[in-house]
Amino acid sequence: MYLRRHGKNVDGEEYGYWSLVESVRTARGPRQRIVATIGKLPGLDKEERIGWEEISRILTGKPRHQDSLLEKFEEPPSWATVDINRVTVERLRSFGDIYLALMLWQQLGFTAFCQEHMPEGRETIPWSVMACILTIARFCSPSSELQIAESWYGKTAMDDLLGVSAEKVNDDRLYRALDALLPHKDALCRHLQDRYGEIFGETFDFLFYDITSTYFEGMALGNPQAKRGYSRDSRSDCLQVCIGLVTSREGLPLAFEIFDGNRADVTTTEEMVLAMESKYGKANRIWVMDRGMVSEENIQFMKERGARYIVGTPKSMLRKFEQELLTRGWEEVHPGVEVKICDCPEGGEETFVLCRSEGRKDKETAILNRFLDRLQTGLGKLKEQAEKGRLRDRQRAERRIGRLLERNSRAASLFTVTVNETGSGKQRRLAIDIKKSEERYQWALQSGGSYILRTNWTEADPKTIWKKYIQLTEVEDAFRTEKHDLGMRPIYHQKKDRTQAHILVCFLALSMWQTLQQWMKASGLGTAPRKLIEEMREVRSLDVLLPARDKTIRLRVVSTPSKELKVLLQRMKILLPNKPKIIQNVVQKIA
Repeated sequence: MYLRRHGKNVDGEEYGYWSLVESVRTARGPRQRIVATIGKLPGLDKEERIGWEEISRILTGKPRHQDSLLEKFEEPPSWATVDINRVTVERLRSFGDIYLALMLWQQLGFTAFCQEHMPEGRETIPWSVMACILTIARFCSPSSELQIAESWYGKTAMDDLLGVSAEKVNDDRLYRALDALLPHKDALCRHLQDRYGEIFGETFDFLFYDITSTYFEGMALGNPQAKRGYSRDSRSDCLQVCIGLVTSREGLPLAFEIFDGNRADVTTTEEMVLAMESKYGKANRIWVMDRGMVSEENIQFMKERGARYIVGTPKSMLRKFEQELLTRGWEEVHPGVEVKICDCPEGGEETFVLCRSEGRKDKETAILNRFLDRLQTGLGKLKEQAEKGRLRDRQRAERRIGRLLERNSRAASLFTVTVNETGSGKQRRLAIDIKKSEERYQWALQSGGSYILRTNWTEADPKTIWKKYIQLTEVEDAFRTEKHDLGMRPIYHQKKDRTQAHILVCFLALSMWQTLQQWMKASGLGTAPRKLIEEMREVRSLDVLLPARDKTIRLRVVSTPSKELKVLLQRMKILLPNKPKIIQNVVQKIA
């Protein structure tokens, strides 16, 4: 994304405005699309002079002093004679992304929460501050605790903003901060729900639930939850844990639970529903889950508890609605996506919504045909080898057939393959009989791109039901952010508590990420936090050393952001210090 300035001339007077533009790929090549029209931004080049003291006030959440609300007078200039040949720059530090993360930490009320639940004791650095450092590091530059202590922290402006010197941040203190933070997991989740309600007005009438997994590097002998299971990261060779995440309709993370790595998704639903009800109350909520999370037992469980739901159904249920696929009455809910209400096959109070997507159908058909061609080619070669006598071992032939069916599982159900023996002695041959079910193939083509939604919600509009269900993509996006941007995988901790604390820190960083996304959305800047964070990383703090006649003046300054970034910051009402700070205690006299 980038900012584009527009101008127009009306009656000889020039008018200017800005728009936020992104590049998108189309069938005709890359094109630019306007995400938001920002409008005129007056005073972009006439900025208020903001000092480091004001930035400290913003980060601590203190109200502005009464005197500062009065009219400000320009400060008189301060002059010094400087030898420009000996001007140097020192102490280059990352500032922009750190400052943005600290603002989000403060905005979510984590400062007050940690100070209340993790009171100061005999420790040199309060655990509340160390928890902040852990989460900010996870948000800005995911790495290990050792890397944070030995490399990352000293290259940032954290010591200026938090008042904690780099010498006091070590890996042992960071590990103990993990231990101090973990017991407050449930209280943090409750705090987040309250804070989301205050900031965004969230009502949490819809809860979106999904599961992912993350794997370990090492044996994880100290973690009984680390087991082998279905890996979403294609790392079946590693031990893993499963993570169940609950979000709001906007993708704001509300709660999470950690399960054994070999737990099937469908077995976690009851436990998660009970956990949410016991910890956060049984309210008038609607659960939204994908088909992998649901079974008839889970549906019955939710009915008995009076819970409402919108869930996907297994592909096999489409057979019951075969005639509905051919009849009319479809309504377009999105370009290329149609829905219709169907009667419940067994009767009852549930509503079934039949959905079909042209894009999804084309994709599934292409995948099916690719697997079909591979399987037919492989089976044909085996049959040819058997007829020529090159393949005589029946067990070997069956193993090779089994491997082919396993590798091409999408098309395996369309074929029936049998191996028989003919002749005897030297004339003995294997006969491989291959039968393709044309009926199953046609049904696969007909039902491609179609799926069923099932709900006991009283809503009668299929479009509304579909739109709620499709918001499950927000949970999937949250998982991608946690894994790729926040570095949740792989896990190097070998103990259960440390693993859970690591995932908790990732969860807190995710809540900050999603809050930034909502902040940008409310400011009319789209929903791309990743780009804004990258731009903020370019803002640095540094010390400029000015050799005067009788001393060296050290000025701590923050680099000026680009004009495009200035526009974004102005829209989001983010202030950066643009007034140098004189570091009195390092003024050196010149011999």
